[in-house]
Amino acid sequence: MALAIANESPLQDDVRGLIAELNATLLDLTPPEFCFHMTAEQMAGPDTTVFIARDNGEAVACGALKRHDGDLGEVKRMYTRPSHRGRRIGFEIVGRIEALARNEGISRLVLETGDRHPAAWAVYERAGFTRCGPVLDYPDSEWSVFYEKNLQAE
Repeated sequence: MALAIANESPLQDDVRGLIAELNATLLDLTPPEFCFHMTAEQMAGPDTTVFIARDNGEAVACGALKRHDGDLGEVKRMYTRPSHRGRRIGFEIVGRIEALARNEGISRLVLETGDRHPAAWAVYERAGFTRCGPVLDYPDSEWSVFYEKNLQAE
């Protein structure tokens, strides 16, 4: 597998397709009011860095670092196409996000994921994230699971 992970623009047509798949997958598992999507345009903002995994040129996975006030970062838009799951691509993308956050002096990463996403939980827990209470302005609901990782503790 010729897999490459790089910082790319989310405004490319194939990346937009990947984002559309992510959104559809989330809507299959979670009520719309508890799906916290970002559009490709929002992902292209200066506060967000998007990582795309490509297998022989095909966009197969994504993830992003969104910066918040202070030294807080958020892991966003994590998705791996079903055809490429089980290859630790999500884990590799989380590693890239964490390395960038550390390089920029971000001391804490947080994220919100769904209550029906055990594969995602496994990726985050393998990467050293621990469950926590609600983060940022996300509502506390039965549909959400929250994680955090203190980057200064290591």
